[in-house]
Amino acid sequence: MNVFRPPASRSRLTSKIDRVLTTALGGDPRVTLDVKASEVLAEADAVAQLVSSALERAGSGMAAQLTITRTFRRSGLEDALIDSLANPDPRVRIAGARLCGALRVPNAVPWLTDLLDDPSPAVRDVAVRALGQSGGRRVVEALMSRADRLPRHRVVIELARAASDIDLESPLRQTEDVTTSVTVLMACGLRGDALRAPLIVRMAQDRQCDKQVRTAACRALAMIGDSAGADAMRTLATDPDADVKRAAVRARMRISAAIRKRNQ
Repeated sequence: MNVFRPPASRSRLTSKIDRVLTTALGGDPRVTLDVKASEVLAEADAVAQLVSSALERAGSGMAAQLTITRTFRRSGLEDALIDSLANPDPRVRIAGARLCGALRVPNAVPWLTDLLDDPSPAVRDVAVRALGQSGGRRVVEALMSRADRLPRHRVVIELARAASDIDLESPLRQTEDVTTSVTVLMACGLRGDALRAPLIVRMAQDRQCDKQVRTAACRALAMIGDSAGADAMRTLATDPDADVKRAAVRARMRISAAIRKRNQ
């Protein structure tokens, strides 16, 4: 059956889901969604946006997230959405991945991880984004295991979104693999992870580290914008490696600009 019908009832469907989610978030644990999985999949983008909006209104806390996820589960939709991730039609897999990501369905993480190896580039792209929304240690491990096969910028963005404050500590210390180190450093920078700044400073200064890792550490410190990073970058202004020196000078300029902006 083709779930991709014309969106004639889009407004009615999203209005119904919005009313149910509002009621559930208002404290009624008995409310259920009287909609079919095929309908939800057909309007995946609209429903995913609706879920995100509901979470924003509720403050995006864990309680609100659990309430929305349980509402879909209680309505029998969660299993159907997970099943859609194995559908032979890539359009259905994309729709299912978008919804599972928006709902942050924990049981969907292994299936979304499998989609990182999907033959369709579009499916892989949606899957990596959905994993970033889902978050958690399993997601971090899945993204890191595919860091050399997926676009680095996308892995960095979703890794930064999925990781907790402690999830990146261990992979950051594993400096044997250059790709892993650079990816984690960029994710730390994107997160503005000031707690990791002392370790990143040591990596930037360590002449035993690969040049790519050292330059990535400089860029990460620039994104974090911590004053300690500026002092470290000053010491690298005379580094014998021209690429590291250039990255350090640029990082120091960016950190100094960020500090001035904060002090205004």
